[in-house]
Amino acid sequence: MTNELTTIDPPDVTIVTGASGWLGTGLVTALAGGGRYGREGVIRGLVRAGDATAHLPRDVQLFIGDVTKPDSLATLFASTSGVVDVIHTAGIIHPAKSMGEFDAVNHIGTRNVMAAALDAGVRRVVHVSSNSPFGTNGARNDRFGNDEPYHPYLAYGSSKKDGELAVLDAVDRGLNAVMVRPPWFYGPHQPARQTTFFTMVKNGKFPILGDGGQMRSMTYIDNLVQGIVRAELTVTEPGKGWWIADGEPYSVSEIVETVGDALRAEGFEVKPNSFRLPNVAGTVAEKIDRVTQGIGKYITQFHVLGEMNKNIAVDISAARTELGYEPEIALAEGMRNSIRWCMEQGIEL
Repeated sequence: MTNELTTIDPPDVTIVTGASGWLGTGLVTALAGGGRYGREGVIRGLVRAGDATAHLPRDVQLFIGDVTKPDSLATLFASTSGVVDVIHTAGIIHPAKSMGEFDAVNHIGTRNVMAAALDAGVRRVVHVSSNSPFGTNGARNDRFGNDEPYHPYLAYGSSKKDGELAVLDAVDRGLNAVMVRPPWFYGPHQPARQTTFFTMVKNGKFPILGDGGQMRSMTYIDNLVQGIVRAELTVTEPGKGWWIADGEPYSVSEIVETVGDALRAEGFEVKPNSFRLPNVAGTVAEKIDRVTQGIGKYITQFHVLGEMNKNIAVDISAARTELGYEPEIALAEGMRNSIRWCMEQGIEL
C-alpha cells in the first residue's frame, strides 16, 4: 500500500459471510494461512446448510447459518476475542425459487448482518455491493463515479440499493462499515453460467448485439479480493464506497475476442462468432424481463440478454487514490487463468 495511506493490521478474527460462494471461496482462500493475504488470525466462514464446502481451506472455521435468520448469526459472532472484522459477500444474483429472495437476502440479510456486527462491536465491515443499484450508463463514454445517485436496475438492483441503505443506516448508529462495488467479475470457482459463457464463445454462439461496442467494466476475482482487503485495512471514513474494476472498460466485442484468444491459447478450437442480433433484441428482452418480474417471475435468459445492449462502465480513480487499489491482472491473463481452472476441475467447455 502507498505511503500516503494509513493502514491497520489484519484482525484477530475475520468473519466472511457467503464463504462457500464464488467470491466467498476466493476470499477465504486468499485470507487463509496459505493464501496471498494469509493471516495468523482466525477466519470464520458463514455457510448455509447443505452448501458444498470440501473445496474450502481446512483452516477456515465454518459456521452453519443464514443471513435471513438473525438468530442463526449468534454463534458466528459469539466467543470471539480481540479485533474482529466482517466481510459481507452473501447475496443472490439469480434467484432459484422466487423473486422474494432478492429482498430477503440482499436487503434484509444485509440489515441482519450489520445489526449483528454492531452488537458485537466489530472493528470494520466491508459490504460487497454491485453496479446494479446505479443502473446503466447513458452513453458509451459515460463512467459511474463515486457520487453517483441511485437508479437501480430492476429487482436485483433495488435489493442491492436497499442493502447499501441498510449499511448506511448502521453507520449512522455507529458502525464502521464501508462498501465495494464490483461490476462483472470472473475467475476461478466460477458458477455454471460463467462456464456457459466460455462454451458459447468457443462455439461461436455468444450473442453480440448491434455493433458490439457496448462498454463493460470487468474485474478478475483476485483484483476484487485485493480491493476488498484494501477497503478493510485502509483507514477511511465509514460509509464510503468504491468501484473495484479494471482500469478501463472493454467493449463487448473486445471481451468476446479476448476470451476466444484465451481459449485458443489453451488449445481449444474456437469457431468465428456468428451470433449477431440487432440492438433492439436487448430492448425487447428487457421489456419481457420487466413484465415477468412485475408478476413475480424471474427468467435468467431474458434478464441477461436485456443487459447485453447496455453500457455499464465505472471510474476507479477514487479506489486508486483512497485505497491504493491497482488492478494487477488484465483481461487476457485473467481469462486464461479462468479457463485453466476449468480444465483442472475437469469441467467441459
